[in-house]
Amino acid sequence: MDVPSLLWLTVLGLIVGMLAVDLFAHRRAHVIAVREAALWSAVWVAVGVGFGAWVWLAHGAELGQQYFAGYLIEKSLAVDNVFVWAIVLTSFAVPREYQHRVLFLGVLGALVLRGAFIAGGSALIASFGWVLYLFAAFLLVTGYRMLRRRDEHVDPSRSRTLRLFRRLVPMTDAYHGQRFVVRRGGVLLATPLLAVLVLVEVTDVVFAVDSIPAIFAVTDEPFLVFTANAFAILGLRAMYFLLADLVHRFVYLKVGLALVLMWVGVKMLLKVDVLYVPTTLSLAVIVTILGVSIAASLRATRGQGRRALEAPAAPPFRVASDEETAALEPVWRRRSRERAGEVG
Repeated sequence: MDVPSLLWLTVLGLIVGMLAVDLFAHRRAHVIAVREAALWSAVWVAVGVGFGAWVWLAHGAELGQQYFAGYLIEKSLAVDNVFVWAIVLTSFAVPREYQHRVLFLGVLGALVLRGAFIAGGSALIASFGWVLYLFAAFLLVTGYRMLRRRDEHVDPSRSRTLRLFRRLVPMTDAYHGQRFVVRRGGVLLATPLLAVLVLVEVTDVVFAVDSIPAIFAVTDEPFLVFTANAFAILGLRAMYFLLADLVHRFVYLKVGLALVLMWVGVKMLLKVDVLYVPTTLSLAVIVTILGVSIAASLRATRGQGRRALEAPAAPPFRVASDEETAALEPVWRRRSRERAGEVG
C-alpha cells in the first residue's frame, strides 16, 4: 500500500482537529451524562467506520477488510481497557467532573505511545521476519493467561507504579479541582490527579503490548495499523462514560478477547510459513467470537441495570476544601515575578 506523505499529514491533521474539538467541547469540568457519552461514542464510531469505508472504496476490499479487522480488535480490547480505568478511577475516588481531563490526556498519551510502538514493530518486522514467531507466541500465551485469569481484577492500591510515584514525587493528599500540579508554601507538589494520570498511561502501555502484535496479525500495512489504532482509541474517553457503570454485565468479554488473541496468534503463526488465512475468514471469526461473548454476557445478566463500581469506604485521597484551594500560590506566575525581581 503506497501511502503519500500528504495522506499521512491529512490523517494526522484530522486526528489533531478531532482532539481539539473534543477538548473545546469539554473545557469546563462537569459530569459527563450517559446521553452525552452515547452521542460522542456514536460520532467516534462513525468516523472510524467512515474512514474504513473510504479505505475499502479507494484501495480495495482486501485492505478495507484488514482495516476493519484491526479496528474491531482494537475496539474490543479498548473495552477491557475502559473497565480497568473504571477500577482505577473508582479506587482513588476521582470526582466524576474531573475524570474527563485525566482520560483526555490518557488518550493523547496513548496515541503517541502507540504510534511509537507501531513504528518500532514495523521496523522489526521489516528487518527480522522471525519476529513474527515471537509475536504469535506472545499472543497465544497472553490469550491463555487472560482465559485462566478472567475472573481476576486489578488492585490499583497495590500498584508498584503508584508506590514509586509517591516515593519520588512530592504529592498532596487532596484533589484541587482539575489541577495536576499546585504550589504550596513555595513548594511545587503533584496532586493525586497526576498520580492517577500516570497509572492510566501505564495501563495503556500494558494494553498496547497486547494489541499492537494482535493487529499486525491481520495487516502488515503500517498506515492501516496506525489508523485502526487511532480511530479506535479516539473514542475511549466517551466509551468510558458510556460503559463504566456496565462493567458487571460483560461477564464473558474477557473470554471472547482471550479467544480473539489466540485466534490471531494462530493466524500469524500459519502466515509465516504454512498458510495464509483469508482476511474475510479472519474478520468473520473475530466478529463471531466478539458477538457471541457480548450476547452471552448480556443474556446472562439480563434485567440488571447500570450500577457504578463500589467506591472504597476509606478513599486514599480527599477533595480539598475551597479554603485550601484558595490558599494555594500561583504555579507559574511566582517564577515570573522572581525572575522580574532578579532583572530589576
